[in-house]
Amino acid sequence: MIHFHGIAETIAETIAPAIASLGLICRGDTRVGSDDNVAPPLTALVMIGNTGAAMWHAFTADVPKAEREAATHPLDDWIRHRIGDVARRLGARAVFPFDGPPFHPFLQWAQRADMVFPSPIGSLIHPHFGLWHAYRAVLLFSEPLETTPRPAGTSPCATCAGQPCRSTCPVGAIGAGVYDVTACVRHLASAAGADCMTLGCRARRACPVGAAEPYHPDQVAFHMERFRAAHAA
Repeated sequence: MIHFHGIAETIAETIAPAIASLGLICRGDTRVGSDDNVAPPLTALVMIGNTGAAMWHAFTADVPKAEREAATHPLDDWIRHRIGDVARRLGARAVFPFDGPPFHPFLQWAQRADMVFPSPIGSLIHPHFGLWHAYRAVLLFSEPLETTPRPAGTSPCATCAGQPCRSTCPVGAIGAGVYDVTACVRHLASAAGADCMTLGCRARRACPVGAAEPYHPDQVAFHMERFRAAHAA
């Protein structure tokens, strides 16, 4: 039997231990709002995500290479299965950023729950992890849990000298608040794009924040290949 208290106790006593072996962590919590496209009686949510390389190590240890290569969306499938199990044990509802359309407002939830901010290249930046983090699931609860205030802080981009992420893209796909997906994908498909394909987006790598918390190189290549393939058409 799960005993619910405030959200902090619930996270510390039940959620965090349940997802630790998956290389995932709780990324904040907030109340469900009237514009969140979530039907009552769900009242509170806990964001689950990854930072650094821990999730990749858990995923590759859990899913054999042959299965990863055969599946269309192996990481999404693994997240759905494993977090779905956690949700059932906790009596919660799990939703994912890849569900939809319609899609759940993960970026809005993140900015209400976690200390993250929009970066010049569009991704949310964290003061410690930089751009090397992601949100993988949300657990929704109907219990009247007391949520915790969003951590205080300011965007590291505000004091970043020169903001190198704006000018590092070799084909100028990122700039003036517009992301040219076509130019990016065309570059990734060329010989000149091998650097981005194997090491990750140059604009992302140019960010000095979180430089000590990067993804595993194999994870970077995994995400880049799937991004390129999804947009190749």
